[in-house]
Amino acid sequence: MVLNYILRRLGLLLFMMFTLSVFTFSLSYLFPGDPLSNLSGISNTSFSQTSELQEKYHFNDNYLMQYFAFIARIVQGDWGVSFASGDSVFTHIIELFPATLELSIYALIISVVVGVPAGIFAAAYHRRWPDKLVNSTTLVGYSIPVFWLALLLIMVFSLQLGWFPMSGRMGLLYEIPSQTGFILIDIVLADFPYSGLAMLDALHHLTLPTIVLAMYPTTVLVRFTRESMLHVLEQSFIKTARAKGLNRAQLIMHHALRNALLPVIKQIGLQFSTLITLAMITEVIFSWPGVGRWLIDSIYQRDYPAIQGGLLAVSMFVILATIIAELTYTLFDPLSRNQAHGKV
Repeated sequence: MVLNYILRRLGLLLFMMFTLSVFTFSLSYLFPGDPLSNLSGISNTSFSQTSELQEKYHFNDNYLMQYFAFIARIVQGDWGVSFASGDSVFTHIIELFPATLELSIYALIISVVVGVPAGIFAAAYHRRWPDKLVNSTTLVGYSIPVFWLALLLIMVFSLQLGWFPMSGRMGLLYEIPSQTGFILIDIVLADFPYSGLAMLDALHHLTLPTIVLAMYPTTVLVRFTRESMLHVLEQSFIKTARAKGLNRAQLIMHHALRNALLPVIKQIGLQFSTLITLAMITEVIFSWPGVGRWLIDSIYQRDYPAIQGGLLAVSMFVILATIIAELTYTLFDPLSRNQAHGKV
């Protein structure tokens, strides 16, 4: 049963990847300019260079052969050359994506650490002042646009109070060699005499963009955890345990929490894919050197090969994160596997 469900999800993953690849391949013809230049990233070529590119990209063949050649290049890591920099698009993505992933992971950790306990706390005091306070706070946080919150925090904590820097990942005084792409891990791995000060500086740069990026998923997790906990607290086995004399803390910790957190696991995975897309706005505002800011810059510069590669990389990661979240939730919750197969 589990194997069949996994195979069905893998089939869905392959279909989504196929659709994404067709769309990305079509962008070369939808963008202005020469499709061959949009695919390769090489413009102003001589006659012999054009002939070589046409042969490499099967440009004189039909669209189906061109698509298969495109898939082969994607698998090999040949994603074309950026118009702006002249470097490989795949190299740009490999270098920049860890920064986006790092920011998203830290924001997700904050969302889980704050959102899940707050949702449980609100459910424990349902329709009382703690519940109303949490609901009001999450409603405000849910309604605030990401860009507006980022600008507000920069004005208050960077310009007025001077507590945090307003851009970048690291101060100019520190040069940390990139080994993993994750700045905190690189500081730990680097043989740097001032690693403690560098770590503190990196955390200062990381604080504001992480808070901004974590705001939306935190409010979603608070509300989702609260609703899930309230649903479990209304079940018959909870009422039976309450009739036996168990207090609120015992009911939540020993009976309700495990069942209420199962749907939250799926929601956490879905919010991680949302963070990747929200990170694009956050990176632009805080000048965070990630793939989102690079993709936005490529759009302004009309760097079509970079746009194709950036969209492909971000979309692939979002699809993979969503499928992994679904599989994880299914493995932890046997009831969902029965529902997936039409059983009650």
